[in-house]
Amino acid sequence: MSKFRSPLSVAKGMGSAKEGTHHFWMQRVTAVALVPLILWFCLSLAMMPEATYATVVAWMKSPFNSVMLILCIFASFWHLAMGLQVIQEDYISDNNIRMVSILVMKLLCFFFAALGVFSVIKIAVGG
Repeated sequence: MSKFRSPLSVAKGMGSAKEGTHHFWMQRVTAVALVPLILWFCLSLAMMPEATYATVVAWMKSPFNSVMLILCIFASFWHLAMGLQVIQEDYISDNNIRMVSILVMKLLCFFFAALGVFSVIKIAVGG
């Protein structure tokens, strides 16, 4: 038994899950990735001559713009899911409710990311 762990934590078996550092770094990586993606997105939309539906659809049909939008969607929802998980882990004390809420939140983030990617592909292909 480590001298830094209390007998209660040893009895409950609630030691470190060894996932905190990876989670921390992945949040930072997605945050850094989102900076140029969001800047590109904002500048691309700002440089459009007019923001009509036809102009935006034509802009999205460009392969480069479509891929960049898909990357932006992936990074945004991944970053969102990790941030919300940290909030839920910090503020929901009941273990069962916390696990269910994290599962539901991750499934919703996955669903909306898939919906966004599907929408971009559908517009880019010409649906």
